[in-house]
Amino acid sequence: MRRYTWIVLLSLPVFAAIQINKNETKAAETRPNILFCIADDASYRHMSAYGLSGKWISTPGFDRVAAGGILFENAFTPNAKCSPSRACILTGRNPWQLEEAANHVPFFPAKFSTWVEELGNSGYLTGFTGKGWAPGNPGQKNGATRLLTGKHYNEKKMAAPTKAISPVNYAANLEVFLKDRKAGQPFCFWYGGHEPHRAYEYGSGAAKGKKKITDIDRVPAYWPDNDTVRNDMLDYAYEIEYFDQHLQQMLKILEDAGELNNTIVIVTSDNGMPFPRTKGHVYDYDNHLPLAIMWKNGIKTAGRKVLDLVSFIDFAPTLLEAAGLTGKTSVETQGRSLIPIFKSDKAGLVDKTRDHVLLGKERTDVGRPHDAGYPVRGIVKGNLIYTINYKPERWPSGNPETGYLDTDGGPTKTQILNAKRAGTDVEKWDLSFGKKGKEELYDIGNDIDAMKNLATDPEYAKTKAALRKQMEQELKAQQDPRMSGKGDIFDSYPFAEPASRNFYERFMKGEKMKAGWVNESDFEKEKK
Repeated sequence: MRRYTWIVLLSLPVFAAIQINKNETKAAETRPNILFCIADDASYRHMSAYGLSGKWISTPGFDRVAAGGILFENAFTPNAKCSPSRACILTGRNPWQLEEAANHVPFFPAKFSTWVEELGNSGYLTGFTGKGWAPGNPGQKNGATRLLTGKHYNEKKMAAPTKAISPVNYAANLEVFLKDRKAGQPFCFWYGGHEPHRAYEYGSGAAKGKKKITDIDRVPAYWPDNDTVRNDMLDYAYEIEYFDQHLQQMLKILEDAGELNNTIVIVTSDNGMPFPRTKGHVYDYDNHLPLAIMWKNGIKTAGRKVLDLVSFIDFAPTLLEAAGLTGKTSVETQGRSLIPIFKSDKAGLVDKTRDHVLLGKERTDVGRPHDAGYPVRGIVKGNLIYTINYKPERWPSGNPETGYLDTDGGPTKTQILNAKRAGTDVEKWDLSFGKKGKEELYDIGNDIDAMKNLATDPEYAKTKAALRKQMEQELKAQQDPRMSGKGDIFDSYPFAEPASRNFYERFMKGEKMKAGWVNESDFEKEKK
């Protein structure tokens, strides 16, 4: 009898270990999957779930995610340019906290880990299709290129509907990715559509998308309202819908595989539309972006519209918490997890402390002397957006003689430049390409196009001072170099692509520079 008791006692630790291992395996199997879908250059007004774009854009995939989860009405990227926006997403840090990664086309600092890398380290299968973190140099780890968004899955191709649309078959590559998954393994897949990034096939929106220029509800006041601009907008809309079509296919793939309920589906964009006075600037159309999140197993009440101001730096802590990794990785985030909003059943304003977000930019493209940027910091609070331009003597869109390279080339840009050259409309050129004052303040609740700068209005003096004080206090706490007089460090970081370095000086000496995102006419005529 005594011998039997010892056998039992000796067996208990083994039994307990087996039970612990089983519990850990079960916990790993129930960790949520992640499908992160990010369009390339789409403003928030242009996903149809918001009901703000009339009938010229339809996005049933995005709308399905919003209806099955949460539609965020006030989501902002801190920086409205590809590389820095994506760096903020992946690290949970604001651009002024990211050293080189605050700039466009940078070397990604080795010290900053991404939540995708951390998920991979914890057992997730990770991968991406299309555009991951880019453009720039991610660096190396253990002698191999860092996989900031996981292993690439771009092998599957298809006949694209236009020459400007990527031939990568995004949805088919998700299927390839899932075949690499082990039984019960959680996964994280990044769908980075190349659309609606320029260039576009002019007229494709009307010819292939069966759209009419009269479908457009309104043209922003800072662009000409004519057939050329409206067709440019329709071409943009056509590419958004193409991005959405692959999203719809991916949702079906996961649904058919029985994985959709336990998958966090996030759909957003990296920055606003690639038109003058949007992408690369600091206005509502630039930084205010679409965001819908669906998680059948994790969002308490679906179909809600949430008004809280949220930032892209909130994605990292949200996903790390969902995966059970809070405090267990080297990722130090500035953002705040969205999980409390998921668990709430409230619509509208859920968390009263989420009443503002910070914005900012440094160098977002080439074309200024000495590779200088156009530094800005801003705050959005309520209906107000307040910004400080730290180098107002510089050209915000890049220098005229190099073609305003901070604005992608396209018909709308050419229309504005030609009108200025002809002397028929200098005002719209000034709004998109002219120099700005030191401060800007707009009431975007009543002035969505940010046409009336209230920064010098005496009635807003106290409000402006309060916004500046709050913004600068938070920037100091976050150790923004701009707040300690060391902001010029951002101009010293080199472009990761040697072909882009010293662009202005080389161009002015007559070197034929490659600027494929800009029309030849945009800078040749300005050079004379």
